[in-house]
Amino acid sequence: MFSSWPIATPGLRVGLLGGSFDPPHEGHLHISRWALKEFGLDRIWWLVSPGNPLKANGPAPLERRMAACRELVNHHPRIIVTDLEAQFGTRYTAETLARLFELYHDVRFVWLMGADNLASFHRWDKWSDIMKSIPIGVLARPGEQIRAGCSPAARSYRNNRLPARRATALPLRKAPCWALLTGPMMDVSSTEIRARGEWKG
Repeated sequence: MFSSWPIATPGLRVGLLGGSFDPPHEGHLHISRWALKEFGLDRIWWLVSPGNPLKANGPAPLERRMAACRELVNHHPRIIVTDLEAQFGTRYTAETLARLFELYHDVRFVWLMGADNLASFHRWDKWSDIMKSIPIGVLARPGEQIRAGCSPAARSYRNNRLPARRATALPLRKAPCWALLTGPMMDVSSTEIRARGEWKG
């Protein structure tokens, strides 16, 4: 059963956090709260994906991951769990963003990612088109800041980087524009949780 589409009024500043959430964990909550504050966002939508094209093995069933996300978020008024990618039938981020732009014309979207994702961003389908279509907020992950800062994406768009001290302006900036936040980090990952046998797919 699909969830309903989120409601967003014109001008709302919405961060998009995509991923398999297999499983969701406190690190996802940590970066969501951090992004809400530092990027001046009104809401964050978790885009729980049907599957990750860059991963060979499929995740746990979508319904199970959605339920786990909702339990973790625990009715947080500004973090919304969605299955929009499954509803859209999109597989890649560029496709998902195109549909969101069609449906939510006047919403100020920001794409959120961890620094580890920025380091491999150049492997994403149409990554440069994504960079040119939406401001991107990058949040530090343990041991990943230097690799992210030296990544092909960071180097290609080094002149479009917004200083962290001005990060709250990110939703108002025209793409390409990106900012990297460094600060308190939580060293936890879905991969580690699965490896410990605490989550069965």
